[in-house]
Amino acid sequence: MPSSINDHAFLSNTRGSALVDRSGCIDWLCLPRFDSPACFAALLGTPEHGCWELAPAGQPTRTQQRYRDDTLVVETEIEVAEGTVCIADCMPIDPDCAEVVRVVRGVSGRVPMKMRFRPRFQFGSCTPELVDRDGVVIGHAGDEALAFNASVPCRVEEGDVRADFELAAGDRVTFAMTFARGGRPTDPPMDPDSALESCAEWWREWAGRCEYDGPWRDAVMRSLLTLKGLIYEPTGGIIAAATTSLPEVAGGCRNWDYRFCWLRDATFTLYALLGNGYRDEACKWRDWLVDAVRREPLAMHVLYQVDCDSEMSEATADWLPGYRDSRPVRIGNEAGRQFQLDIRGEVLDVLHVGRENGLEGREHFWDLQVAILEDLEQHWREPDRGIWEMRGGEAHFVHSKALAWVGFDRCIRAAREGLIKGPVEHWCEVRDAIRADIYEHGFDRERGIFVQRYGAKDLDASLLLLPLVGFVAADSPEAMATADAIGKELAVDGLLRRYSPVNPLDGLPGVEGAFLPCSFWMVDNLALSGRVKEARHLFERLLGLCNHVGLLSEEYDIETGDMLGNIPQGLTHVGLINSARIVADAERGRTGQPDPTRPEQQSKEQGGRGHSPTGARAAAPDTPLTEETP
Repeated sequence: MPSSINDHAFLSNTRGSALVDRSGCIDWLCLPRFDSPACFAALLGTPEHGCWELAPAGQPTRTQQRYRDDTLVVETEIEVAEGTVCIADCMPIDPDCAEVVRVVRGVSGRVPMKMRFRPRFQFGSCTPELVDRDGVVIGHAGDEALAFNASVPCRVEEGDVRADFELAAGDRVTFAMTFARGGRPTDPPMDPDSALESCAEWWREWAGRCEYDGPWRDAVMRSLLTLKGLIYEPTGGIIAAATTSLPEVAGGCRNWDYRFCWLRDATFTLYALLGNGYRDEACKWRDWLVDAVRREPLAMHVLYQVDCDSEMSEATADWLPGYRDSRPVRIGNEAGRQFQLDIRGEVLDVLHVGRENGLEGREHFWDLQVAILEDLEQHWREPDRGIWEMRGGEAHFVHSKALAWVGFDRCIRAAREGLIKGPVEHWCEVRDAIRADIYEHGFDRERGIFVQRYGAKDLDASLLLLPLVGFVAADSPEAMATADAIGKELAVDGLLRRYSPVNPLDGLPGVEGAFLPCSFWMVDNLALSGRVKEARHLFERLLGLCNHVGLLSEEYDIETGDMLGNIPQGLTHVGLINSARIVADAERGRTGQPDPTRPEQQSKEQGGRGHSPTGARAAAPDTPLTEETP
């Protein structure tokens, strides 16, 4: 049985990624890209589906795993009866080489060790032929190849590379592998120790640019480092998570491939980067998004590959039993084919936020925005699959309509600043029509709350985003009543589900866990509506769910305490980063500062209402529905 989702640390070279568990086993590795076929897939199967074991031969009596200060270098310390060893793992930052380096040193005693390097290409379905060439093992299968070396004697047996050795206190043994597709792999580094130290220094230098100065710095910094590790450096695209098919329901079928870039995560991610000093990453993310959608602005996709390619299919790896028998294992994601109205508003909002924060733009941005807005006008009255990518049918989701409102609102602002040309008065009419439509069909006047979709009474945690995008003020009666109702009806032990388990549009069996980003949105709503103590309490409860190295997945099983879903989940860590700033600002009495990157300007615009550094992304209207809200 694979290690628990909880029991993993994350490695990245900002192109590909890996997971290493607390026993010292790398059971997930995708190279050379995040979305490449895994060459270690034991996480979704058995050791025979590929892994790299490095551990004492004896039974551990104590194990401790940690990141080396502000880096993505993982150290796993294992104690056995004979002594203690420490394994340091990293993926060096090298644009020309995809590699993994492991250095194990003796801490005390004299410890018998075992190493099993078991590569299995194509998600564990293909065993490469391994040949020892003067101490360097070369493996080939199809167009994939690897090279492996070690500082101790190794042998090739039954498709594995194996070594057995002893470590005394002060001894060091090194291992390294490189991977290539469509060519010969680069020779592994001759000095893995230096490669590891250079990698650690690279991450420290990046962390040193962080401008966050509030409480909970360690958790915020770890989340920022994780977010950086999910950025595909050549393009700036940010994947949702490093894995595929870790289940939302243990033993169930809610298993999705998250190794792609979702448009709807864009603005909150932009705020997380901008608000903490990472303007280069924010600019590249904004540019990636523009490059992705400008190819087909009238046929916008929900998600894209890291190279902006929209081609997306979904297949199943039927030879993999899945994480703890959670089937099927999916490769690719067919949600990319769905019609989801909200992403148009999301794209327009990203461009607005970038513009307001001084990110240098390009001339074609303006034509793109007008084209998207024209398309949005044609389609905003249509049903869609919604933010949760419902597989049970389409509906008129309130969140989707609100993001359509956002799209028009942001372009109106740009036009009034002279940055874009268009029929502003007509856009105002459409914006007001969308708002009126939501209040007529998506607002329960009897309870004074918004509902998930037109014609229904169901609630949805995505409604917590309405104050964060400026559709309503966070301290307005309808926003506070909606948040309270969501807390009563969708919370289990204080943590939020996305929607009711019996929602007819869900379309899938099983009941998923608490969706962690939603609980961070609740933190934001509480803080922005003046309920700061409640916000802090919930935020610190969420911090307590981080695993031993500070990582969070998408969901949480309240009954077992296990993480569910793919890990590390970018949107969850973005929620942590942004909520930390919102709560800290609220406690400092800075409730009139909607965006920490330009507080003076926006606080005047918004009059201190409906703000958030994560995204009360425009003024929440204080005026009647028929008036314009600039």
